[in-house]
Amino acid sequence: MKRAKFFGLDIPFIDLLKAKEEHWEKGRAVSSVEVRPELHNSWEYAHGGVVMTLLDVTMGSAARSMVPHAAGVVTVDMSVSFMSAGQGRLTVEARVLRSGASIIFCEGEMRDANGELVAKAMASFKVKRKVSPGETAS
Repeated sequence: MKRAKFFGLDIPFIDLLKAKEEHWEKGRAVSSVEVRPELHNSWEYAHGGVVMTLLDVTMGSAARSMVPHAAGVVTVDMSVSFMSAGQGRLTVEARVLRSGASIIFCEGEMRDANGELVAKAMASFKVKRKVSPGETAS
């Protein structure tokens, strides 16, 4: 079975979450997930790992949009503040705050279907350049 691409990438873990890409443009990405019982914590809300994962991959996608010539980006650090419990359809909007030659800084917000803020994140991503034959990866 062929997997759906998530912002152009094959990410098996995102397939498990059944997350959806909503929008992608230079410096911005939007994704969503429908919270179902297998994604719950013990309180029957979205597990924090689900929240953090969707924030991470959506911010990473926004970062990748700034460097289409690169091999990709990897998360250097991420800070998440949880504001409220998430249920139902959760949407992440991620934006690039600053894009440098080797590090890209992003922010992301997750909101529920009513527009209530569920979580806010800040992250930095290292740009991974493509490696030419005979070179070693940085």
